Amino acid sequence: MYLHLGSDVVILKTSIIGIFDLDTSTISKNTRNYLALAEREGRVVTVSYELPRSFVAAYEDGGIKIYISQLSSQTLLKRCASNY
Repeated sequence: MYLHLGSDVVILKTSIIGIFDLDTSTISKNTRNYLALAEREGRVVTVSYELPRSFVAAYEDGGIKIYISQLSSQTLLKRCASNY
């Protein structure tokens, strides 16, 4: 099944490594450094240019991609749990 991340972006549920809330997870310097490194390496996909609320780490094409979404992590988790 697929998970709709917003706009026209969908990913396979089986490729998801984690769904993270930007407000709480970016408190850690390690997370901020990881996101900055992923950005420099071109592994970040911005789903929408609205206010970002979460990010999803997914294993795709032999590497990890980070999807920045305007949807909350709770909304994405609910969608991930449903079978729509």
